[in-house]
Amino acid sequence: MTENTPVSAVRLDPSWRQRIAEGQLPAVAADGLQHHYGSGELRKQVLYDNTLEIYPGEIIIMTGPSGSGKTTLLTLIGTLRRVQQGELFVLGRPLHQATPAQLLDLRREIGFIFQAHNLFDSLTATQNVRMALELVDPQGGRASHTQQARAMLDAVGLAARSGHKPKQLSGGQKQRVAIARGLVHQPRLVLADEPTAALDEHSGRTVVELLRKMAKEQDVAIVIVTHDNRILDVADRIVNLVDGSIRSDVLVQEAAIVSQMLMKCEVFKHLT
Repeated sequence: MTENTPVSAVRLDPSWRQRIAEGQLPAVAADGLQHHYGSGELRKQVLYDNTLEIYPGEIIIMTGPSGSGKTTLLTLIGTLRRVQQGELFVLGRPLHQATPAQLLDLRREIGFIFQAHNLFDSLTATQNVRMALELVDPQGGRASHTQQARAMLDAVGLAARSGHKPKQLSGGQKQRVAIARGLVHQPRLVLADEPTAALDEHSGRTVVELLRKMAKEQDVAIVIVTHDNRILDVADRIVNLVDGSIRSDVLVQEAAIVSQMLMKCEVFKHLT
């Protein structure tokens, strides 16, 4: 690696290097990103000088202990917080220079999946999901929106619950409705905060496979904050955040190769 080799080219496998060579822009690019809460004696720094690139079609899993800044970083990328220091580009737009109207437009291209499902109790599952379409495509017909909403509920295994209201659904079912709502408008970027925390293994696998399909077939960039080790295999890269700083950014394919090589070494063969 030479002094002028871009960090992104080192992190990514050959197919991604090809994309960089072809001039494809990252879906997310952060440089020197910092963030704090409060002021004066109450000021608390939560992000320190972070640099990160995420490309279309990549699935990034972000790990780290509670309070490490993962959710803050996710909300900055999602335009839900203003950039205080550093540069942040999302889908080609400079968030550190964007107006409120520009941020609002950009949010329509992002799919959000929050820890709290935030469903409307008076609406059915279909109506909750359809609302996302009505916000991004107000000119679309209700019949078309309803059809798309039901298809997405079917994709997360809830076709039989499409007419149910939240009080008639379990916690895991509510979370799957929220996931369907975040994906139904076919966003270019998906930001998911603990999307499988309330799901059993089968439902969680259904959701991550849906995300994988979106990433690989539609070139959607996906960032997942999680403590769920069951879904780490879906990642292209695992980014570890500790005390507000990115401590590691590992290409999963390379990590697997290194692990296999180490297991062949005599010193590791006898470890359990």
